[in-house]
Amino acid sequence: MLGVVLAAGGGSRMGRPKALVREPDGTPWVELAVRMLREAGCPSVLVVLGAEADAARALVPPGAAIVTHPGWSEGLASTVRVALDAAAATPADAVLLTLVDLPGLPASVARRVLDAADTEPATSLARAVFDGRPGHPVLIGRAHWTRLSAALHGDAGASAYLRDHRAVAVECGDLSTGLDRDR
Repeated sequence: MLGVVLAAGGGSRMGRPKALVREPDGTPWVELAVRMLREAGCPSVLVVLGAEADAARALVPPGAAIVTHPGWSEGLASTVRVALDAAAATPADAVLLTLVDLPGLPASVARRVLDAADTEPATSLARAVFDGRPGHPVLIGRAHWTRLSAALHGDAGASAYLRDHRAVAVECGDLSTGLDRDR
């Protein structure tokens, strides 16, 4: 299982890349995302950086792999493709994708999504939902990576693919709101 933090965007609504944002106590959001994935049971974590990658690199915790996406401005689809391409070079049978702008997301949400996976992680598709609203993290088995990459376009993520391929919806509204932070 490979945990993946998508942190490449420019953060236009935030006014700066979210990979550079810190909590009031100084803890970087990217550190919180990596920690959450590790606590959920992902032994390896990959962070995809893009906008202001050089500055953001210093905020990534030790031991997390970093992939820089120079085409980050193409949108979320290209960032997910870069993450899946990087994952394909690892022995991981699935990825658990999360966003950097979910700093309050507890590891219990990610664990619940992992627990809902098929007995065969490589074929799994599952996503957290919060009171029925789709969110993150999202579990994608290796068997889906190539088809998902081909289906991604523009600034849309994997939602259409997950819907069309009947991803397991894992209700997590009792654990978190699942809302991202844009301001």
